Amino acid sequence: MKIVGLTGGIGSGKTTIAKLFQAMGVPVYIADTQAKKILESSKVVRAKVIALLGEKAYSNKLPNREYIAQLVFNDPALLGGLNAIIHPQVHINFKQWAQKQDAPYCIKEAAILFENGGFAMCDATILVTAPTKLKIERVLARDNTSLTSVEQRMENQWEDEKKIPMASYVIENIDLASTKNQVQKVHKTLLSTCISNL
Repeated sequence: MKIVGLTGGIGSGKTTIAKLFQAMGVPVYIADTQAKKILESSKVVRAKVIALLGEKAYSNKLPNREYIAQLVFNDPALLGGLNAIIHPQVHINFKQWAQKQDAPYCIKEAAILFENGGFAMCDATILVTAPTKLKIERVLARDNTSLTSVEQRMENQWEDEKKIPMASYVIENIDLASTKNQVQKVHKTLLSTCISNL
């Protein structure tokens, strides 16, 4: 089974694209969802995060997300340290999940697939793009957050221009009807590639 990485900056609409693939029967793994579960359930991860960020990183054995975000999105070294704790665990979890799937290809959705080198473990990659102004509007409408917070998170991700040459496929997610057409085209191409490689 081929592994296809799906990525895009905050507000690009990765989740929407993931759901469109899922609706066509493609197994989809959302790395961010699993990372949150691991942050909550793994005692080893909890101990390492507390060692990195301090006791306030957890409250009643649950991650204090606001406190963690405030620290790491203002400090690239802390963000790198947190990713180094969580990403290897997510990778192990993904491999276990992928082995249970029965499909020509599966999708691994991850926000920083290119930034952390995760794309190297994929057979192909899909990059979701959108204009910066639209991305910001989407995040402000979706999350109870500030413009400064969104901009800080964007600064920790590469710009689309840097990622486009590295991607196997680019889906521009502005208009939903156009986006659906692009997803269907990529899906057909991936299926034909999987079949031709059998």
